[in-house]
Amino acid sequence: MTPDLTPTPSPIAERVFCANHPDRETTLRCNKCGKPICVKCARRTPIGYRCKECVNQHQQLFETAQWYDLVIAFVLSTALSAVGGALVTALGWFVIILAPMAGSVIAEVIFRAMRKRRSRYLPWIAAGGAALGGLALCALPMLALVAGLFVGDGSFMNFGSLLRLIWPVVYVALCASTVYYRMRGIGIN
Repeated sequence: MTPDLTPTPSPIAERVFCANHPDRETTLRCNKCGKPICVKCARRTPIGYRCKECVNQHQQLFETAQWYDLVIAFVLSTALSAVGGALVTALGWFVIILAPMAGSVIAEVIFRAMRKRRSRYLPWIAAGGAALGGLALCALPMLALVAGLFVGDGSFMNFGSLLRLIWPVVYVALCASTVYYRMRGIGIN
């Protein structure tokens, strides 16, 4: 008997579609659960690509903060930002250099007060507290400026008074953003 030399047809590769986007063909799979995922759904991790659900399950393991930790972080950042802002904004343009330093100190104090517990909401809460504490500094010069417009003869409205109002705003922007990014580096993305 002679062997059959006719070529056998190759099996047609089965088309696989993303589990979340059924209209997108993909070759990627989550390295944990094996679910097919498209490029939009894939999350890069140090050990490979994973689906959003597996990444979220893994991150929940690291949520160690209690509700009162977030309250402590808000109160600390508000108080420290108000004190730091009162000191820093009195120095004029040095606020550009000193506000990020104040933000770093605030983030470190919060991190130590929470005993290194983590939360994905911590950066937002800490930055919000820092902004609120700094905005108290903006309120006083703003009220004085408005009072000078309505009560005074207009002589209060000069370049120096406007410049005094700018430094607290610069402080709030730099300090709150520094607190946010420092806490985000410590916390969960």
